[in-house]
Amino acid sequence: MSSVARILVMIIGFWAMAAQAQDLTALARIDATRSFIRDAGRSGLSIDLHITQAVPYRVFTLDDPRRLVVDFREVNWDGIKAEALLSGDNALAVRFGLFRPGWSRMVVDLATPMMVQAAGMVTDPNDGEATVQLRLGAMDAAKFTANSGAPEGVQWGQPQIANVPELIQRRTGEGPLVVVIDAGHGGIDPGAEQGDQSEAKLVLTFARELKEVLTRSGRFTVVMTRVEDIFVPLEMRVSLARAAGADVFLSLHADALSEGNAAGTTVYTLSKEASDAASQTLAERHERSDLLAGIDLANQDDVIADVLMDLARRETAPRAGKLADQMVISIREAVGKMHKRPRQSAGFSVLKAPDIPSVLIELGFLSNPTDLKNLMSPVWRGRAADGIRKALTIWAASDAAEAQLLRQ
Repeated sequence: MSSVARILVMIIGFWAMAAQAQDLTALARIDATRSFIRDAGRSGLSIDLHITQAVPYRVFTLDDPRRLVVDFREVNWDGIKAEALLSGDNALAVRFGLFRPGWSRMVVDLATPMMVQAAGMVTDPNDGEATVQLRLGAMDAAKFTANSGAPEGVQWGQPQIANVPELIQRRTGEGPLVVVIDAGHGGIDPGAEQGDQSEAKLVLTFARELKEVLTRSGRFTVVMTRVEDIFVPLEMRVSLARAAGADVFLSLHADALSEGNAAGTTVYTLSKEASDAASQTLAERHERSDLLAGIDLANQDDVIADVLMDLARRETAPRAGKLADQMVISIREAVGKMHKRPRQSAGFSVLKAPDIPSVLIELGFLSNPTDLKNLMSPVWRGRAADGIRKALTIWAASDAAEAQLLRQ
């Protein structure tokens, strides 16, 4: 790690000297009226973030794509819009939100390689409010790459693989089915957005209601990959499912497409080749979530993903296919009209658990007014949840009967 990176990480240790006398029980808030991200010369950036109280923070850069990452002890970003902060051409985009319990993250996409030339926090001794000030200047591309990467000792953003020594055994009808519900996106990654609505919040609402429906039936034990508006890396979602001993993994989404008139619920299973161009586009958007949230994927091993995909085809893929088929039947019975092609496939990483039948359900498209209205309707959500419950019940009985025959 470079000396610059070490200095920046050390910021987290010195923040308290400016805030010893403060009451830090209330969550710090960003004041958009006194904050900005704007050009500094032809190839630099000036960033001021005014916070209602001093908090620990750290700064580093990531490459491919070039990003500046700023982590804070949790701050409240409610009501802040990216366009209110961003101006000029040297920062391409900015996103922010809850990254993990107790920590928030801001990610700035950089137009050109830049180094952090100065970083500091100025605290008002009268009211305890603080301003994080960052100044970035041009840097050679090769040097930027060499100096970028998550600092040592702060790898909590990286997915941790569950310590599950054996493959999950297929059930033959005994005990409640363990269902893991994965509400897509979250925190710093809001997913698709339409007006004041975001995919992350809408699918979390549905996930909570679905959990209630399944739990009340008495046939299922339900685990959620996230229970609040928080970011969870894709591989972590799969790892959480394996750690829970999941019999089924359901990933919930409600995307948006800028082209075409996509509408209605769609059920996806894993495949190397996407059903069509639209499915490929959705899979690529989902895959970008970790990058957009500032995860350093430089050391990820693509060979592992390939092996998981191969394993998934052997036994689990046919079971997932039958689950998806039943989902289409039961959801259509519950809500009526679905997507014109309700059963599709694509290379979604979140479906790659080798021993868990996994499906991804696009509940609807925020880009379609009717779908958006449905997702905001408690009545429609209740019908859709009941359709999923019925599908799981029918599939579980059929899958258990098949497992019994295979064991004999």
